[in-house]
Amino acid sequence: MKHVTIATRGSMLALWQAEHISSLLRAKYPGLSVELLKIKTTGDKILDVPLAKVGGKGLFVKEIEEALLDGRADLAVHSMKDVPTELPAELIVGVNPVREAPTDSLLSVNFDGLDALPKGAKVGTSSLRRQAQLLTLRPDLVIESLRGNLDTRVRKLLEGQFDAIVVATAGLNRLGLTAPKVEILGPPRFLPAVAQGALGIEYRKDRPEMAELLAFLNHPETAAQVAAERAFLTGLDGGCQVPIAAWSQLEGETLTLTGFVAGVEGENPIRLSLKGTADKAWDLGAKLADQVLAAGGKAILDEVYARS
Repeated sequence: MKHVTIATRGSMLALWQAEHISSLLRAKYPGLSVELLKIKTTGDKILDVPLAKVGGKGLFVKEIEEALLDGRADLAVHSMKDVPTELPAELIVGVNPVREAPTDSLLSVNFDGLDALPKGAKVGTSSLRRQAQLLTLRPDLVIESLRGNLDTRVRKLLEGQFDAIVVATAGLNRLGLTAPKVEILGPPRFLPAVAQGALGIEYRKDRPEMAELLAFLNHPETAAQVAAERAFLTGLDGGCQVPIAAWSQLEGETLTLTGFVAGVEGENPIRLSLKGTADKAWDLGAKLADQVLAAGGKAILDEVYARS
């Protein structure tokens, strides 16, 4: 193969991710030419509405998958947390490169962290998962919708539109963005989105040469974590815009998965953990989802879906 086309969103972060995979491919296969095909997705076009109200799954991947299906692109690079758990039958996310930090970061100009924010502080996020966990820890906060690419969100904070914002640590690391005050919000106190910090490479199932070309990029530990967390999300029938969080750790062959569900205002939080083996990662996630549903998660999610 002499030429590969990568489909990607046009945001700075998406382009960084696609360029990152492009550079790894070119380093591995000297002489391979790689082209980026920039695609505007539904999620990129609708910026004045909170994502949870836009509805539907796959807001950031559908148009990209169409490019794979019609042959305009050979592969796509996604943030795994944006990828629905159900893919078109002809496609597969067959590769997960090594994961970046799965945590969130609270950025502020004036305040050292979550506990230092004044009562009634205005915090920006478009994620119901972040909102639910913030309000579980600080019910007094005022959560306001914050949309846009990562660099846009940081700019809005620096302009003084918010007392703090919460964004993914991985994106900050990849783009070299920061703020005067940064606090990492991570486990066990604050759980990330399913597969946060992980990339996924998607391609057509009938392209075995793509699977072979990309195999060197797959990181088995990351793949096991992603499988467990996505199985948990699948079991809860959740998209990326519901107050569901999951976090997995692999020590040796033992995989520990923690799942979280709460109401959108942080009410009735449920947090459970389960241990299993890496080779049965998907089964572990599915089993934990059943336990969370039985512990009251079903009633919480029914109410969330009824609202949306």
